[in-house]
Amino acid sequence: MPELSTRDAARDNARDAVRDSARDSAMSVAAISSERPESDDNVWTRRLVLFLRVMALLSILKGLYHWAQVTGFVGGEDEAFENQSMAWQASTIYFAVIELVAAVGLWLATPWGAVVWLTTVVSMAVIELMFPGIYGGSLIVVGVEAFMLAAYLALAWMAARERPP
Repeated sequence: MPELSTRDAARDNARDAVRDSARDSAMSVAAISSERPESDDNVWTRRLVLFLRVMALLSILKGLYHWAQVTGFVGGEDEAFENQSMAWQASTIYFAVIELVAAVGLWLATPWGAVVWLTTVVSMAVIELMFPGIYGGSLIVVGVEAFMLAAYLALAWMAARERPP
């Protein structure tokens, strides 16, 4: 009798080993598979992240442009940083710093990045509308900023709707 139970135990152990090996093999193949199941579950979230990344690239360009103004890489002798008003200098330095900070946060798709970016958008619109003497009061800039803000809010709304409460 003990011989029979030893044989049964050995057979069960062998069967378990084969099953474990097959499962491990299937898991490792699935882990290295490059094919991801395409689902439309998070389509708005993906669009929001793509939008944030594009805005991050634009923020980098805007921040670098403001730094180029500060350092004198763009503009002529009459447009030199030293020859501008104190309000223009302060605004330019503000945007040179905050645009690059926003770009990092946007690229990482962090909540603070969106907040900093929204601060830059609203700040630029306010400066253009309320203080036209600083950058010229361009309504085109205000319109572009308003469009970007509306696009962000719409994408964030749609992305929030696809997540369960």
